[in-house]
Amino acid sequence: MTQNISQNNKAGDANQITREYYDSLLIEMRHIDSVIPSPKLELYGEIFSTPIMTAALSHLDNCRPNGMVEMAKGALAANAVMWTGMGEEAELESATATGARIIKIIKPHANNDIIFKKIEHAEKCGVLAVGMDIDHSFNSKGEFDTVLGLPMSSKTLGEIKSFIEATKLPFIIKGVLSEQDAYKCIEAGAKGIVISHHHGILNFAVPPLMILPKIAKIVNHTIPIFVDCGISSGIDVFKALALGASAVSLGRVLMNPLAEDGAKGVQRMIEDMTKELSGVMARTCSRDIMHIDPSVIWKR
Repeated sequence: MTQNISQNNKAGDANQITREYYDSLLIEMRHIDSVIPSPKLELYGEIFSTPIMTAALSHLDNCRPNGMVEMAKGALAANAVMWTGMGEEAELESATATGARIIKIIKPHANNDIIFKKIEHAEKCGVLAVGMDIDHSFNSKGEFDTVLGLPMSSKTLGEIKSFIEATKLPFIIKGVLSEQDAYKCIEAGAKGIVISHHHGILNFAVPPLMILPKIAKIVNHTIPIFVDCGISSGIDVFKALALGASAVSLGRVLMNPLAEDGAKGVQRMIEDMTKELSGVMARTCSRDIMHIDPSVIWKR
């Protein structure tokens, strides 16, 4: 029985399913009337050089000493947005002190007072935006999750509204993987959503790019849509943007560059992937990231 369960889990590996889906998407070329493209991103009133951002990572000292600060320096040098996840207050303060523009994601702590306190601290640090990681509410046994010894819980629409109303910053909901949650995020007043299955937190989870067009239709350009999970090349980025994403986040693909070369490695990876993105944009008559025609994407 244990062997059968293991085999089923391997077959349902959401990360493998996601990779296979990304690779099943093909791109048609368009050259007539094409121009040198601009990959610049406008987000919450600020301009960045790329729609490629870091994921909401944390505890990177295991990867490289002072890893979060090195990640922030790399994002800053690439003029890209950095996201952060769990971490001590001092870590966020050190990262924002680099000058990097940071989005702080907060776990769904069982104690809402902790959430409000973290929102307040993020504001004091001068972050670009703040948000919540709703897909860490439960563990695989259907119980409320515990993350690094801290108890989590699910949140009602009313609770999410209270978090959004507690700050003047844009509030982003991370872990949206359904049309239903997209509608609720809009109702709550969220100023952004992240389409994600949290690196395969659920077996057989829908690949983000598969559901992205449906969610993009619901959102209808009213708020930014971000995508993470498995983005590993400029071509992946292009596919996400073509299907309705405003920007994407890189996670594990940044780990080796960070470990090997610190901030310079992070900067180089973001810039190299941005150049690859620009190359695809040029060959699809996409003058900027807001004008990528979704019909250039074909399903194999």
